[in-house]
Amino acid sequence: MKNLFAVRGGTGDLTKPDVNTRIQDNLYLAVNSEWQKDAVIPADRTEIGVNTEIDMRIEKRMMDNLDSFVKDGNLPDLKNLDKAVNLYKLAKDFDRRNSEGAEPIKKDLAFLTSVNNFAGLNEKAKEIAFISALPFGFDVEADMKNTKEHVLEFYGPGTFLPDTTSYKQDDAEKLLSILKDQTIKMLVMAGMTEAEASKYVEAGIEFDKKLAKVVKSTEEWADYPASYNPYNINDFLAKFKSFKMEKYMLSMFDKLPEKVIVTEPRYLEKVDDLVNEGNFDQIKGWMIIKFINGVNNLLSQDFREAGFPFAQALSGQDELVPQARHAYYLTNGTFDEVLGIFYGKKYLGDEAKQDVINMIHSMIKIYESRIKKNDWLSEETKEKAIVKLKALVLKIGYPDKQEEIYDLLKIDPAKSLYENEKINGKIITEYNLAKLDKPVDRSVFLMPGNMNNACYDPQRNDITFPAGILQAPFYDLNQSRGANYGGIGATIAHEISHAFDNNGAKFDEFGNMKNWWKDSDFKEFEKRTKAAINIYDGLQYGPSKLNGKQVVAENIADLGGLTCAIQANKSEDGDMKELFKNYARSWAQKQRPEAIKTEIATDVHAPQPTRVNIPSQCQDEFYETFDVKETDGMWLDPDKRVTIW
Repeated sequence: MKNLFAVRGGTGDLTKPDVNTRIQDNLYLAVNSEWQKDAVIPADRTEIGVNTEIDMRIEKRMMDNLDSFVKDGNLPDLKNLDKAVNLYKLAKDFDRRNSEGAEPIKKDLAFLTSVNNFAGLNEKAKEIAFISALPFGFDVEADMKNTKEHVLEFYGPGTFLPDTTSYKQDDAEKLLSILKDQTIKMLVMAGMTEAEASKYVEAGIEFDKKLAKVVKSTEEWADYPASYNPYNINDFLAKFKSFKMEKYMLSMFDKLPEKVIVTEPRYLEKVDDLVNEGNFDQIKGWMIIKFINGVNNLLSQDFREAGFPFAQALSGQDELVPQARHAYYLTNGTFDEVLGIFYGKKYLGDEAKQDVINMIHSMIKIYESRIKKNDWLSEETKEKAIVKLKALVLKIGYPDKQEEIYDLLKIDPAKSLYENEKINGKIITEYNLAKLDKPVDRSVFLMPGNMNNACYDPQRNDITFPAGILQAPFYDLNQSRGANYGGIGATIAHEISHAFDNNGAKFDEFGNMKNWWKDSDFKEFEKRTKAAINIYDGLQYGPSKLNGKQVVAENIADLGGLTCAIQANKSEDGDMKELFKNYARSWAQKQRPEAIKTEIATDVHAPQPTRVNIPSQCQDEFYETFDVKETDGMWLDPDKRVTIW
């Protein structure tokens, strides 16, 4: 008889510890409840867990080193590290920041308020773009159809609330009210009258509500290839009847490109209904809200505190990030690659790096074996999948060279923190746009060495494992092979799986968007993808339910990652119990309810605890290892288990 209590995700609430839970009923709770019941979320953070603890370890190491450099000036021989140290020193000098108050931003705020009509917006658009934000944006990226070359991409703006769907939630007006109050307060602190500030803020929020009805939701953005919509430049420009887009583009580029990739076609179709003379007052208010909420973190402690309530409402965080860590975050935001190279050289040993590289090569062989033995792919598609697999580029630890942008950045101690960040923001924007006529540099790392994360880039067909993630419990030379495969092994295979998820499957071995599948194979793949959507869709976690479509790519990668890690562990006679336990341990997390709600609205990843049980339930080896029966909570009927790779 079917067990009525056995469900996807196991029995029990993953947000609440239960030390009496058996692995057979809930793997995540059985492994993590003892930790969970005693775990305390720091007042200045939104969560605590394995990943947070690794982040904290990295942050402490980096801050200790930066403080030492500031104190004794004895820097290692690393290009541009001196600039990072000077920025850190500037960001940490709150005596100066407090004495300056709003003075650093007054000129730019006065400029924004002086734009009195739509003609002025057209005339001064370039200058506005370097100060605040326009209700659209451009970026230069590798062309999805020809990744050797760059292309210009057009975007709609981001909304004030976390996602377009947030405007449909019960607390939308409450959140907007918090944003309104804090923005008025900061504008008054910067010298405006309360009446003037209120007028701008009310108008700007109304414009944002209009935007939320048109721009993409997170679920829509999760369909990465759908953002590729090429427009002939003349067809693109013809959509702008009110805003002088051609003039604006010629102020940013020496010449107009032949085409523009429109990432949000719906927004482009509606852009003239939004960006026009009739909406000018709302647009102006929107830009002023964007400005003051974007710069408060570069000013005094009073401004930081005044700008905290909205972030607090979205995250549940009790306290503002301390000044020293705030200074590190700012510095790392500008000089992440420089600091990442420093971190990797100091903390990633050659032996560990080589061991991880060996694990990756083993995993690639496992993946090749699984593709060859696959029972739902044709030989034709299998051959092309293996070509793509063998073409994977590995980026481990940190890059051998810094990107040129870091040579161009400047830190002037005589200028305020705001002025320095504004100048460097302009340099970064101009550097990025100037790539349009240059070939793509495929050696660039998408993640710095001091980051605790990993990624797959479909347009370069590469996987990146920064030095930051290569530490316990994900990886340790001294822990068992089973534990390493449950940690970094599953992560390695997760990133490889992204080459064959619902997005990655549409790109070839060179990173070009190209159909290399036989039609019948792709139909079967889509059927299995649908199963991966359904098994997560509607799953309750804390105050929210998962959107299966939004998180499907990451869940496909989780399913494939664990499957391949298990096979690799088998090939080395690793302890299977240790694999599953460390897999569960590596996703241990305790979050504030507000943070859960925001994450589920905006993240293409499912919350960490939800990534443990379902992938495990889909593995035959899990049932064998822990003798899971039909009457146990972790049981899933064989026909409900999802297997893709």
